[in-house]
Amino acid sequence: MSESIATPQDPIEGVKSQALQAAEELRAAAAHKAQQLKDVAQERVQHLREVAGERVQHLRAIASEKSDHLRDVAEEHFTDARERIGDWQEETERYVRENPTKSVLIALGVGFLVGRLFR
Repeated sequence: MSESIATPQDPIEGVKSQALQAAEELRAAAAHKAQQLKDVAQERVQHLREVAGERVQHLRAIASEKSDHLRDVAEEHFTDARERIGDWQEETERYVRENPTKSVLIALGVGFLVGRLFR
């Protein structure tokens, strides 16, 4: 007899059971969606790492090229300056050999002026 008599608790238990089932389904759906978002985020992070790595390699290559170019230009300028100094030294030596008296008088004059400036 007690089985056939419905108590007021049965509808409440049914609603409670349905609510718990709906909550569990919602939790499962939320967990699934969270996992999907996590997977997408990980894929994007990996993609960004790859892109960043490629860009870093590209920038390193450019920096290396620029460095090589600047070193070559500096070596050229250094070589040119050394040649000009060598030419100037040869011309000065030639002038001193051709004009020894003038050279000594010029050296004395320059020495005198420098001495006066630094007294």
